[in-house]
Amino acid sequence: MTELNSPDLAATLTEAERETTSPNQRPRDAATLIIIDRNHAPPRLLMGKRNKLAKFMPNKFVFPGGRIELADRHLSIVDALHPIVEAKLMARVRRPTRSRARALALAAIRETFEETGILLGSRPASPAALPAPAHGAWRQFLAQGVVPSLHGIHLIARAITPPRRPKRFDASFLAIDAVHIAGQIDGIVGPDAEFVETVWIELSQAHRLDLPTITGVVLQELAARLERGMAHDLPVPFYYEKNRRWMREEL
Repeated sequence: MTELNSPDLAATLTEAERETTSPNQRPRDAATLIIIDRNHAPPRLLMGKRNKLAKFMPNKFVFPGGRIELADRHLSIVDALHPIVEAKLMARVRRPTRSRARALALAAIRETFEETGILLGSRPASPAALPAPAHGAWRQFLAQGVVPSLHGIHLIARAITPPRRPKRFDASFLAIDAVHIAGQIDGIVGPDAEFVETVWIELSQAHRLDLPTITGVVLQELAARLERGMAHDLPVPFYYEKNRRWMREEL
């Protein structure tokens, strides 16, 4: 465990990110998904611009994602997370379970679909291979004939929002290669949607966008991981605040 005093995070928080006057609350489990298109050199990432009317991070460019919903915990699937990814998603949590780890990955896939229309998974040869009927966004996802796929997911970083922020998340930053895109439906992104636009942008250029500070830090972690081959057994950084100081440890 190390105290983080670098400009990467602690010294670059915006005034809004430093606001800690809200009643304290337990952080909610959430996940975000970085889609990496490596058919281009250098690779490109998908990012979305949040609506200016959003209560959380308006106008910021972020990766699609959000908190776990009940349906994410009960959807039956045909493949599993890589064992190392699953183990790291279970590390340093109050109640480590395989179902929570799987739910984080499914939440990231579902939120990506809800916010961008992108379906990540595979198309089984027989409709009988589709999971049992689901609720909400998963019903629409499965109606496209796609099964969500978890085996291609990587864990890039984890970060917990500091205490007394308006919204708190225990967020896992996941990544997946664009080859796992099985389709996309139109009409999801627009002026009245959660994402008003999406962009495929080179990793080296993403810092020019209006990003939350933690997103910029995760981009640096992703760049280092790509240089080292994206192996699952590479250490995963875990950021959190302790006694008003930002800490970074490795999972």
